[in-house]
Amino acid sequence: MAKKKETKSGLTSAAGLMRYYEADKSAIAINPKTVLVVSVIAAVIIVALNAYYGMWP
Repeated sequence: MAKKKETKSGLTSAAGLMRYYEADKSAIAINPKTVLVVSVIAAVIIVALNAYYGMWP
């Protein structure tokens, strides 16, 4: 008799879901606090420049 191939397809592949383990390894990880601090600094700079150049109401 021929041997059956064992595959670990499971419920996720049957439902059309995919696993993205490789994507996590190559992605750039940025801390959410860093994004928050940079956006607050950018907002302060924009408000300061608007006030300096007389565009502030």
